[in-house]
Amino acid sequence: MGERISLADVVVACSLHRLYQRVLDTAFRKQFVNTNRWFTTIVNQPNFIDVAGQTTLSAKMEVAADAPAADTAAAKPEKVEKPKKEQKPKEPAKPKEEKKPKEETEDDVDEYEEKKGKSILDTLPPSKLVMDDWKRTYSNEETRPVALPWLWQHFDPEGYSIWICEYKYNKELEKSFMTANLVSGFLQRLDKLRKYAFGSMIIFGGDNDSEIAGCWLFRGKDVPLEMSECDDAEHFEWKRANVDDPQTKEVIQDFFAWDSTTGFGGRRLPFNQGKIYK
Repeated sequence: MGERISLADVVVACSLHRLYQRVLDTAFRKQFVNTNRWFTTIVNQPNFIDVAGQTTLSAKMEVAADAPAADTAAAKPEKVEKPKKEQKPKEPAKPKEEKKPKEETEDDVDEYEEKKGKSILDTLPPSKLVMDDWKRTYSNEETRPVALPWLWQHFDPEGYSIWICEYKYNKELEKSFMTANLVSGFLQRLDKLRKYAFGSMIIFGGDNDSEIAGCWLFRGKDVPLEMSECDDAEHFEWKRANVDDPQTKEVIQDFFAWDSTTGFGGRRLPFNQGKIYK
């Protein structure tokens, strides 16, 4: 429902609570990375723990116990034997036709290669900054007092980079709701990137006078292929942020906190709304 925990989050988490404890074991949960992250975030809130206690995730899926056997002798009526039919002589079995192996098509090969292929970012050396830990910290803690200091304490310039993006066609933006839909559509088409990025996209200004800009934390030193493959990415100018520069660092913090005392680095238009990609 937003960037902070709402009643809807609590209601859905309560609905899934017994499943996560007794049914959804480690192997089953493996494919639902984002749902698991969201669920563990909710159930580890102090207020949730006060009511439901500490949540232990299922290690092995429980199986329903077999129903007690009924008294079959009393329940089953006595069988009446039917007269046997005359058996016809069996026809000799026909030899089975040997099935030809299915020819592998070009589409099959492409699909296999797509499933088999891994991101080059998975081959990078381990880093002290773990993306999931950062996302969890950002979601659960106050941004400026806790989350941002945590980010700089764990930031690894060899394994991560921060980029500022500016929309190229701000003069074509009209209604604010249309601009918000444009940003939402962009983020929805970045599902392959989710494991390797965290981003804050901000709309400045209002109807007929607005700008779009964003700040992204990427795994690796360049804009990932998972981002550049998205058609929307070419509508932005990308510039690597110099995290050693105090002014640039302050702009990064403004983008992640959605507030600024310097107008997000001296921008002409005020903050309108933002969207987080995590």
